[in-house]
Amino acid sequence: MEKVKIFLVEDEIVIRNGIKNSIEWEKEGYEFVGEVSDGELAYPMIVKERPDILITDIKMPFMDGLELSRLVRKELPELKILILSGYDEFDYAKEAISLGVTEYFLKPVSSAKLLETLKGVSVIIEQEREERDLLKRYSEEMKESTEHEKMRFFGQLISEDLTMGEILETGKKFEMDLSAQAYEVILFKILTSLKNDGSGEHLAEACDAVEELAARLPYVYGFQRGVDGWAFLMTAEDEAQMKERAERFAGKLKTIMEQWKNLEYFGGIGCAVLRLRELRRSFREADKAFAGRFTHDPNQIITTRELQGVHDMDDFQVRGFGEIERTRGQIEKFLNNGTEEEIESFSRAYIDEISVENFRSSLMRQYIIMDVYIVIMSFCEKLEISDARLKEDVEELKEAMQKIHSLEEIRKWMIRLLTRAIEARDTASGRRYSDIIEAAKIQIENTYMAENISLNTVAASVGMSPSYFSSVFSREVGKTFVEYLTETRMEKAKELLMCSPLKTSEIGYEVGYKDPHYFSYIFKKTQGCSPKDYRARRKE
Repeated sequence: MEKVKIFLVEDEIVIRNGIKNSIEWEKEGYEFVGEVSDGELAYPMIVKERPDILITDIKMPFMDGLELSRLVRKELPELKILILSGYDEFDYAKEAISLGVTEYFLKPVSSAKLLETLKGVSVIIEQEREERDLLKRYSEEMKESTEHEKMRFFGQLISEDLTMGEILETGKKFEMDLSAQAYEVILFKILTSLKNDGSGEHLAEACDAVEELAARLPYVYGFQRGVDGWAFLMTAEDEAQMKERAERFAGKLKTIMEQWKNLEYFGGIGCAVLRLRELRRSFREADKAFAGRFTHDPNQIITTRELQGVHDMDDFQVRGFGEIERTRGQIEKFLNNGTEEEIESFSRAYIDEISVENFRSSLMRQYIIMDVYIVIMSFCEKLEISDARLKEDVEELKEAMQKIHSLEEIRKWMIRLLTRAIEARDTASGRRYSDIIEAAKIQIENTYMAENISLNTVAASVGMSPSYFSSVFSREVGKTFVEYLTETRMEKAKELLMCSPLKTSEIGYEVGYKDPHYFSYIFKKTQGCSPKDYRARRKE
């Protein structure tokens, strides 16, 4: 058990030594961390040592005990303050009470009386410590809900829905200091495969490593974006520092990902902006570069300028059908690994890859359309997928081919066909969200009593990143994974409380809580009463 720390402030050296030497602090379970003669000297030492209990005289030179109490209360709100005074005056006592002083003694105070008070205060301190520890553990478990709130906050940032004051205030809620001179967005995703190649566990490890990196850097704030990975909001003092920080962060991300050779990644870097209200511009730039994940080699973190430089060619005669051959592979890759949420982004990126010169040719235009059609139908035949709606769309496309004259029309048809194909693929492979959610629920039902069951372990079992799985689960079920798991455990606990002779601690263990105090804390927080009170109902 952590010892209670004591700090003493008393200007009369005889009294100070008397208090310090009259109690065997270590033997009584305390740690005497400091003594000083006045409040002015005491304040910085108290802030540094962070004691649990402050014993201070009221009347001292330079800074009296009441002023000291005011200052340390702001810095250490949990600190317990014991006031010593040789003045039996009501005004002192009244002001001490208004400051939340725990106890008010008249000098001289006996060591027995002081020790008795300290023991009572220590009990309160231990209870508060336990409460804080339980709350911290609960907050960590409920981090999933916090990440969903942060995701919404990021959406508000780039949609310019909030005032500057609202942005800064909401940022504080998530421990983000968003007051800076420069800002930039970097989008990043670990590219996952839908094949069951056993990479789920590695994916969870890599996701943890990426988030731990962002958490270590004070100028980087991470936002989970479900299927789209992460958005990292970076701050700096100016554009030059931002460039250096963005390059450093991108380099660290690449180094981290080198640990998992079976995982691929891609990132897009936005432009630096000087106002939070301009963050949308940085996001758009990052999103354009991020779209390169569909059309370019993986394991890159690039800007739009670098993305354009990769395929900036002018000679149509040289490119022509060779370009179409390259983009065909992109469609095949997306059909194998893409998701429904990514279809629109992929289609936009695919169309952006088609050069204007190619599209001006009616022959090339029809070739592009037919190529998309052939790739999708070949994919379905290979997987033995027969989907009536897809066939209807294909027949309609054949009739409309002569009337399609814009890239936007091609994009709309791509979205329509890809949606049908991926829906059919997921149905045939059992990768539909309904199947994934059902598998997750079964896993929770069978392993809810295991202490190590978590969002990460279940996400790994279905081959998804924790962020992506969390996003899908909460959307499909209407509550977060952790809320669903906790609800399952509480229902089992209530059943055992009513129908079994097991002790409360044993019931907590049976439903996955190895710490009986934490089980009681969770039960009371979610059910509104303690396990003991709930069990008492069966006698009514």
